[in-house]
Amino acid sequence: QVQLVESGGGLVQAGGSLRLSCAASGSIFGFNAMGWYRQAPGKQRDLVATITSGGSTNYADSVKGRFTISRDNAKSTVSLQMNSLNAEDTGVYYCHARAVRAMVAYDYWGQGTQVTVSS
Repeated sequence: QVQLVESGGGLVQAGGSLRLSCAASGSIFGFNAMGWYRQAPGKQRDLVATITSGGSTNYADSVKGRFTISRDNAKSTVSLQMNSLNAEDTGVYYCHARAVRAMVAYDYWGQGTQVTVSS
């Protein structure tokens, strides 16, 4: 049973920083991709950043230059360093992991961690 456990959310003033972390357990094969999504109140869940096992990254335009995603493949952890936060960054942040086996993708989600940026 794969589990993703997030930590690091909270309340921060605009311009501040937060670091989110996610630890995955229960998979002996590792994950092809890991990342972060966020969901603002009343909106859909959107991609924030992803990183492959090889280290290739992808960011939403709105966070480029402010957020940095990193992972430790050996520990199956992924982190998101968030700088210069603004009110639009408020939302529930979900850790995501994808494993591909025999061309079938398996997606896993964490329970979410709240990030609130006060202006």
